[in-house]
Amino acid sequence: MRAVLQRVTEASVTVDGHFVGRCGPGLLILVCAMPGDDLDTVRTLAAKVSKLRLFKDDAGKMNLSLLQTGGSALVVSQFTLAADTSRGNRPGFSGAAKPGEAETLYLQFAHALKTLGIPTETGQFGADMSVALVNDGPVTIWLDTDG
Repeated sequence: MRAVLQRVTEASVTVDGHFVGRCGPGLLILVCAMPGDDLDTVRTLAAKVSKLRLFKDDAGKMNLSLLQTGGSALVVSQFTLAADTSRGNRPGFSGAAKPGEAETLYLQFAHALKTLGIPTETGQFGADMSVALVNDGPVTIWLDTDG
């Protein structure tokens, strides 16, 4: 799985003008399932995300995790994280999992975060979403379970 984490003071997703998910303060997590990902991959990524020390402690250092701060998460499926731009000017997305599999893994990832005690909401898989956020820092981290 591939993910982009953005530390936010708030974030939200709307579809057709209606809120479908929101969080803050915490993490906006854009996630892409890749071929070969499974439940173990999901659990590994969720555990890593929950423990990454991306939040400031009393001394202003990034020493606290999402679990330690009691922050929340907004998880948004984003197949474009699998973009292959190595040839031509039009990205290819064959590196992303097929839609049915991707949706299952995406929902399992959000559930895994909830199971770890992180309040978690999601966007709407496959929808044309508008994502709004206030990036805190800014802090943006890229994760790939293969690397």
